Amino acid sequence: MSDVELLVQSDLPLPLLARGKVREVYAVGEDRLLLVASDRVSAFDVVMAEPVPRKGAVLTQLSAWWFRRLDGVVDHHMISADVDEIVAAVPHLADHRGALVGRAMLCRRVEVIPIECVVRGYLSGSAWKEYRQAGTLAGEPLPPGLKQSQKLAPAVFSPATKAETGHDENISPARMAQRIGADLAAELERLSRTIYAAGQAAAAERGLTIADTKFEFGRDASGKVLLIDEVMTPDSSRFWPADGWSVGEVPPSFDKQPLRDYLEAERAAGRWNGEAPPPPLPAEVVAATSARYLELYRRLTGAELA
Repeated sequence: MSDVELLVQSDLPLPLLARGKVREVYAVGEDRLLLVASDRVSAFDVVMAEPVPRKGAVLTQLSAWWFRRLDGVVDHHMISADVDEIVAAVPHLADHRGALVGRAMLCRRVEVIPIECVVRGYLSGSAWKEYRQAGTLAGEPLPPGLKQSQKLAPAVFSPATKAETGHDENISPARMAQRIGADLAAELERLSRTIYAAGQAAAAERGLTIADTKFEFGRDASGKVLLIDEVMTPDSSRFWPADGWSVGEVPPSFDKQPLRDYLEAERAAGRWNGEAPPPPLPAEVVAATSARYLELYRRLTGAELA
């Protein structure tokens, strides 16, 4: 995809349903959606002014790669992430091909289930922070004596509520069942664990570990549960090199860590208060972040992002 453009925000001749931190969601008739992943990047719930080259294409094409691998494992919403197929299906997008190539996905339209289905295979991030303070995860006790980055066996299913703004809130599986019903909650946990196990196996073949990840699901008109949104990307998952992991240490991650490190340093120095507007990003931070996304794509898929 040498002709992929740098995209801060798409503007297509379709009804705009939502504009998130990274994606625009457009209606294509009554039964389909077009998801367009921009090159916007956020950290600490703040969207940066500078886009990250190729980021949107990595998110879309990596999700598409996973959806194809998961055929037969779980039903999903993807119809196509190929720009030629998308334009053929929606001809009046032909003049917008440059904004779509690599970063657009045509999907089935479903009713979104308002739960983030998080699976944690290792004790890291916000889970480690809570455990260190209270010995719990989403208020549920974990065994004593665990260390940072320690493998959780079995993996912990840790759902969260979907927040329109700010942080999602971790909740217990019991609270999840109260919100959406016990049968649906059990099905989402089963699917989440199955997908995570499949993802871990595929990542292990490439020398990678998925420390944690989150999934979203929806239901079609018949009530069938479908995997939706993005799947095991560097924005929704924590990827570690398998040979860089050790208990008690924080492994390097294939995501926007260079960006987070820079912002943390700016905050520690008193040059940023952690809220919008963010500080300007040096070119080397943008380049390093882009390189992390592209490297993960290459390592997982075995191919360069074309």
